Amino acid sequence: MCGRFSLNQTGDDLADAFDLRPTPPVVPRYNIAPSQPIATVVATAENPDPHFDFRLWGLIPSWAKDPTIGNRMINARAETVAEKPSFRAAFKRRRCLILADGFYEWETVPGQKTKQPHYIFLKDHAPFAFAGLWEHWADPASGSELQTCTILTTAPNALMEQIHNRMPVILAPDDYAPWLDPDFDQPQMLQAMLRPYEADAMDRYPVSTVVNKPQNDLPDCLEPLDEGVAESD
Repeated sequence: MCGRFSLNQTGDDLADAFDLRPTPPVVPRYNIAPSQPIATVVATAENPDPHFDFRLWGLIPSWAKDPTIGNRMINARAETVAEKPSFRAAFKRRRCLILADGFYEWETVPGQKTKQPHYIFLKDHAPFAFAGLWEHWADPASGSELQTCTILTTAPNALMEQIHNRMPVILAPDDYAPWLDPDFDQPQMLQAMLRPYEADAMDRYPVSTVVNKPQNDLPDCLEPLDEGVAESD
């Protein structure tokens, strides 16, 4: 799964990487958690040019009566996304890029009570895009509206399989345009985009358990743990 990530980039960095205008209004984030607003890029039939917006992390299907379902919808499995009732409509027409520059995963270490968090990123430290889905939800009682999203996950690559059995889908830049296009309806081609990212282009290191608490949105979350140091709560 993917339960935390970072986006420590300037608006200019993101504008250049994803060809966005105007420049996205972002601030550094070191420990982004579910239910929080996250940076996305979408294209719609009404606005076909890719554009930046914030959406809440945790997809609420349009037909849901209770918005708390979003707490269980932070990830969608790539292998079943086209069939699952909660995701299949969004997979057809409401796909998005979720902007990041790294993510966290927790490793179970034999003999260690607390799982060890790791920070995973691209070797060139460039921003990248998770494959995402989005939905528009309106409260049937109050009429209030929410824009929400979820991150797709897939099998791990060689780097990730050492610490976890899943990883988020990081899209290749050449796949951004078809992934965003709401009129692109080629399920097999879309499914082929949801592959493990090239392990040789990625790196990771252990970090402090300070990242375990969502309220700790601090640069400390990204600091490498001293080699040979094991942490426990």
